[in-house]
Amino acid sequence: MKVSRLLVVLTAVNLAILLFAAVRVLPEIDEVAPVLRGRALQIVDEQGHVRASISVMPAQAQPNGETYPETVLLRLITERGRPSVKISASEETAGATFAGPTDTTNTYTILQAKRTASSLRLKDEDGGETLIKPAK
Repeated sequence: MKVSRLLVVLTAVNLAILLFAAVRVLPEIDEVAPVLRGRALQIVDEQGHVRASISVMPAQAQPNGETYPETVLLRLITERGRPSVKISASEETAGATFAGPTDTTNTYTILQAKRTASSLRLKDEDGGETLIKPAK
């Protein structure tokens, strides 16, 4: 009889310790991680299509022999899968591109700072194009 009481008491103590440990392990709902780290981030819609992404693109050799530098790229993507906004940054170039509707590929704005020069290129659906550079 003493053994069965001892087993009941030990079981109750073990259960209390288990519950206490489980409560301590569960994260708080309001807890926010101070930093989110990774190699890339993608935001998807309800259908699982990528709608926004941030990634680091590795340096790439070009056919003309030049090397395109490592670049950080932010893309905002339409529901049809077209990147409408791109913002990029590398050691040599920083820029932003804004593309028109998905049905057209000829409407865009490019704002760019490359090495020691900057420019703004505007193009519309009718074929009109304007390139703005600082006066020398």
